[in-house]
Amino acid sequence: MINVRINGKGALEEQPAIKASVEKAEKELGKQGRVLLRPSGTEPVVRVMVEGEDQAQVSKLAGEISEVVAKEMEKNVA
Repeated sequence: MINVRINGKGALEEQPAIKASVEKAEKELGKQGRVLLRPSGTEPVVRVMVEGEDQAQVSKLAGEISEVVAKEMEKNVA
């Protein structure tokens, strides 16, 4: 799990780049894993969770998604 500190606001699912990044990771994982993005209710972070059988793959995918989330949410600074 990676916590991505954000300054912006907005729904994660409304960000096309974030949605595409998650879909790409889910396709790569297939039935061997899952991806979950969840905004924290208590602090300005989005939790990026990736589960799978291959730890190297999981780490790589979580890092890629985290970078996209940080970049896209920064665009939505209130």
